[in-house]
Amino acid sequence: MSRFAERFREEGMQQGMQQGMQQGEALVLERQLRLKFGELPDAVQRRIEQASEPTLLKWSERVLTASRLDEVLH
Repeated sequence: MSRFAERFREEGMQQGMQQGMQQGEALVLERQLRLKFGELPDAVQRRIEQASEPTLLKWSERVLTASRLDEVLH
């Protein structure tokens, strides 16, 4: 395999791993929110799906102290 192909393959694998981690964080956050606040509106689910990894982490921390859903996602 050429160096270019190998590098391209490695970058693809890295990107796939990153996306997988982000999807996993989104699923955990959705579960936390449902357990604490009940069923989530579609708009909230879309925000979670589109959020960056740092945002998901910040929201996951806020779940612990928030008393309302909007306190998590502000």
